[in-house]
Amino acid sequence: MRVQTQEQLEGVLGARLKTVKPVSGGDIAQAYLIETKTQQIFCKLLGGTSGLEMLRAEMEGLDQIRKSGAIKAPHVYFCESLGEQACLGMEYIESKNPSPGEMSKLGEQLARLHKSSSESFGLTSDNFIGSLPQSNKQHSSWVTFYVQERLLPQFQMALSRDRLHLHEIPKAEHMVQALSPYIEGISPALLHGDLWSGNYLISSAGDPYLIDPAVYYGDPVVDLAMSRLFGGFGGEFYQAYDANSVVSANEEDKTQLYQLYYLLVHLNLFGSSYYSGVK
Repeated sequence: MRVQTQEQLEGVLGARLKTVKPVSGGDIAQAYLIETKTQQIFCKLLGGTSGLEMLRAEMEGLDQIRKSGAIKAPHVYFCESLGEQACLGMEYIESKNPSPGEMSKLGEQLARLHKSSSESFGLTSDNFIGSLPQSNKQHSSWVTFYVQERLLPQFQMALSRDRLHLHEIPKAEHMVQALSPYIEGISPALLHGDLWSGNYLISSAGDPYLIDPAVYYGDPVVDLAMSRLFGGFGGEFYQAYDANSVVSANEEDKTQLYQLYYLLVHLNLFGSSYYSGVK
């Protein structure tokens, strides 16, 4: 971390920094554990024109998850512009490898999160999925939301980046017609929105925490689908989820439909290695 940035952080905190240590903390941001005389803070630094907007969206998502009372999320201390970079400072969670029982607890608490409801699908503000913008324009119909605000923007981005051809992209009305039999009758539930294995922690005390959210209200199976995309969270997690939810963790057709969104995101972020998954 640059000396100037450290001095700016001391101004934000009103305290001297004792130590500044680089730590792992995401694909797109620099992450540090900073210590003052009285506290430890996990600090994410992000540059670029969208840096502050992205970190504010993360802050708002963490706040929504924490306020649900269903599962823990780190407390946010500040989100500030520091010259050419933006900084998000939050509670530092010392983590450990999860036990089977702790994965069960994560499944149970995710099911509780999904009981937080809304009248509409989407959210009152947009956010990001990775570094890509994610529209949360609200809809009364889930299938319309999923096509218009999830699939179509990613298909259009893939087309603009020469990662898909026009003939490979179905028309919106055809997608709505094809998907409706599978994803009708859904009630809006608060989602993490990007639930892969790097976006939860088990604290040293054994408590699950959700991090790096991309929240909105949608079908709970979306979170479960993402959790399975790169290997899954283990049987204990899914069994505990099923035991505490009216939604089944084993809806294969819906899982594949929702994984398409995340595969399109990865295609747009990382390139042609994800093309076969999209096809």
